[in-house]
Amino acid sequence: MKLLRYGPPGLERPGLLDAAGAIRDLSGLLADIGPDTLSPATLQALAALDPRRLPVVEGAPRLGTPWRGIGKFVAVGLNYGRHAAEAGMAIPAEPTLFCKWTSCVSGPDDDIVIPPGCTRVDWEVELGIVIGSRARAVDQADALRHVAGYCLANDVSEREYQIDRGGGQWSKGKGFDSFGPLGPYLVTADEVPDPQDLELWLELNGERRQTGHTGDMIFSCARLVSECSRVMTLEPGDVIITGTPAGVGMGARPPRYLKAGDVVTLGGGVLGTQTQRAVAAG
Repeated sequence: MKLLRYGPPGLERPGLLDAAGAIRDLSGLLADIGPDTLSPATLQALAALDPRRLPVVEGAPRLGTPWRGIGKFVAVGLNYGRHAAEAGMAIPAEPTLFCKWTSCVSGPDDDIVIPPGCTRVDWEVELGIVIGSRARAVDQADALRHVAGYCLANDVSEREYQIDRGGGQWSKGKGFDSFGPLGPYLVTADEVPDPQDLELWLELNGERRQTGHTGDMIFSCARLVSECSRVMTLEPGDVIITGTPAGVGMGARPPRYLKAGDVVTLGGGVLGTQTQRAVAAG
């Protein structure tokens, strides 16, 4: 099942994508898609619906973040060996965790706003893990039982703030407004039998820049959920983005960063695609 939210910012309505690729409206059954929707019981009830009985949403509305109420936006750094190498950093012995401010969250096709004075805004296609039930100090073998589903993410990053300003300011460099596109939909876990078997890719202005596979992660999704749950209680609606493969702008020779007018397109198979235009701050 692919859950989504559509409509203007702040006025999104709940929906799902049917087998033919049409959006079906869920607002007659749900007020919204939030943390309470992500419980196993509620997802099971939604999966039992016949989408053909739900109203079709006409046109091509804006898509928002597929669920609201993200309490924690956890990110993982250097989780692909070749990306660590292009960044000139050692492969970590355990997951490198940091947080993105939840105010950075945006819809999958919303603009990336380049902050004033910033010239090193970069892209990072990633797999996101969406928590569906509380997880605290869970074993790796049980970790994925707490996952409601998965989504596509772009971990947009401003490298000067991340690296040069005070050293290691990852949350600062990755937390600007619009730097956390998620979606286009939340794909429930039953449609992703193996999260370590997904292709990820990203194009800049139609040119392929990143091609990766989640099987190349240093730390698996199960390991990441387990590790995160040992240092924080994961709650329904929390999201963990799992690191990016090689091919970021910082790793190019010479480096290549986003400028106003650039278009970023990224995808992940069953996870769908995103397209963002970079714009200068108004």
